[in-house]
Amino acid sequence: MVLTERLTVSTGGKDEVVDLTEPVAERVARCGLRAGIVTVFVPGSTAGLTTMEFEPGAVADLQRWFAEMVPADRPYRHNLRWGDQNGHSHLRASLIGPSLTIPFRDGRLLLGTWQQIVLIDFDVRPRRREILLQIIGE
Repeated sequence: MVLTERLTVSTGGKDEVVDLTEPVAERVARCGLRAGIVTVFVPGSTAGLTTMEFEPGAVADLQRWFAEMVPADRPYRHNLRWGDQNGHSHLRASLIGPSLTIPFRDGRLLLGTWQQIVLIDFDVRPRRREILLQIIGE
């Protein structure tokens, strides 16, 4: 069986990291499937999904790493074409990717003890993000 769920998250952009673990876990728990996988997907090209230990130090380290690896103040051709100054946002999102697949059993996500599902919004402005969940199982 395949079920589709949606989450909506408002962000401030600018590399904001949002913990999605609880809302994803809630939807998996109430879907009625015992075992399977859930794919979490963010439509768009300036946000990404990953797992990490969601704590202030690790979040700050990740944000600093992105700022160092893909600086916002470089002359990106995307910015020249569209004028929206988010060329770095597209590159950062492409490094993370738009989806994750997580197994579950007995209605519970099989994440590690310190592993959370996070959305990173790299855009330069606040956004309302729709997150799609495809829950597949039995």
